[in-house]
Amino acid sequence: MKKINPITIALVGAAASLSAGVFAQNQNFGFAGTTAKDPGVRTGSIGAGTALSTLTADELNYFQDGMSRFMEVDSVGGTLGNEPGKGLGPGFNSNSCVSCHAQPAPGGSSPNANAYPNIGPNPQIAAATDAGATNTIPDFVTADGPVREARFPLMVGANGFPTMTPDGGVHDLFTIAGRSDAAGCTMPQSNFERMEQIHNIIFRIPTPVFGAGLIENIADSAILANMNANAQLKRQLGISGHPNYSGNDGTITRFGWKAQNKSLGVFSGEAYNVEMGVTNENFPDEREGAPASCLFNSTPEDYTNYDAVGDQIPSDVVGFSDFMRFLAPPTPSTQGIPGNPSQQSIQNGQKMFTQAHCDMCHTPSMQTATSSFSTSLSQQNAQLFSDLLVHNMGAGLADRVTQGSAGGDEFRTAPLWGVGQRVFFLHDGRSGPANGGLLDAIREHAGPGSEANQVIQLFNSLTDQQKQDLLNFLRSL
Repeated sequence: MKKINPITIALVGAAASLSAGVFAQNQNFGFAGTTAKDPGVRTGSIGAGTALSTLTADELNYFQDGMSRFMEVDSVGGTLGNEPGKGLGPGFNSNSCVSCHAQPAPGGSSPNANAYPNIGPNPQIAAATDAGATNTIPDFVTADGPVREARFPLMVGANGFPTMTPDGGVHDLFTIAGRSDAAGCTMPQSNFERMEQIHNIIFRIPTPVFGAGLIENIADSAILANMNANAQLKRQLGISGHPNYSGNDGTITRFGWKAQNKSLGVFSGEAYNVEMGVTNENFPDEREGAPASCLFNSTPEDYTNYDAVGDQIPSDVVGFSDFMRFLAPPTPSTQGIPGNPSQQSIQNGQKMFTQAHCDMCHTPSMQTATSSFSTSLSQQNAQLFSDLLVHNMGAGLADRVTQGSAGGDEFRTAPLWGVGQRVFFLHDGRSGPANGGLLDAIREHAGPGSEANQVIQLFNSLTDQQKQDLLNFLRSL
């Protein structure tokens, strides 16, 4: 019998007990008895997924080409008629960008390509067995749930228990074994059931990329100036967020749940490699652990098309970046909110958002710098409702994964533009229609160690109608 490290068992058990205890506290953090509720996902006009309105004809052409690549389904060798993209696997979470970024339009979050209230089917269900693949569906991926990726906080030793060595990387849910275009591949799926048993698994859902070009073009100096604004009030509230930084050039990173990616180019290249298994010019090597029997293509599988012309020259990664860079922010609307709240309610909710000091982290707007990509990105008022900083969100939301200078309990302030049409919230999608949606997401902000505790106390002090007004306002964004 293999010897089990008692320190490791204690570490995992303590983490599991702490998480369970904090979750229980958060479930009752001052919300008992309120009549306020999330009105639900805004219906009607989508108002998202389109290009910036002032693009030139050439810029619009590259945006449209990038969108077509973003929506393309990948196969292993690019030989299946309805799956022309090349390079899927050996491990993957889904088989196209839009399968993860579809709600309520291409570039959004999940779960599907249809606007709410059509929740599901989760596209990962079909991707798992596409073309004859022999994958089983993990219990944390459900037909009416969000698209998810899995990460293991700690490395696992030969004894089957976590070690003290950090992991934190994405472990793909599926493999290409069994597919008709992957004959001979014998790569098994990771043992996610075991990871759940030993509490060594966390989840992430897709982040929307609407308005991403504007976010990319906010100068570091603007982010730092905003961080330093209202310093005394932030100290009183216990808010002390900080930027995540690139370890190479020292500039502020801003994309991803922990603001771990610097640019849309890095964001695209990493996702193409990690989520779909497609090697590319930014990430040209196959991921570790893939057996030789499952490697069918030379690398990188996505590259500059030197013998093409026009918008067909760039690689897919550049095409994805063009699409996201020129993708317009969502359009706010007071129409289609369930319950049909009045304009007065929504206007009062905006005041309550400020009164509770939600705006100290969810900064309503920041100015972009001058852009060489496009004048459409230059000197724009980006109404993102985020400071792009990472904040300590407490033990209840902690995922024990460190990325850059963002610790295991820190996350980027999620931009709120487009939140009116989102179905699932928080980094792992734990808040959704089944448990209170936005109200549950607000509740989860509170807990031991969270910078948001005093803001949540201010939210709690609002009347039920004021809370409802604030929720109505959020659904208008």
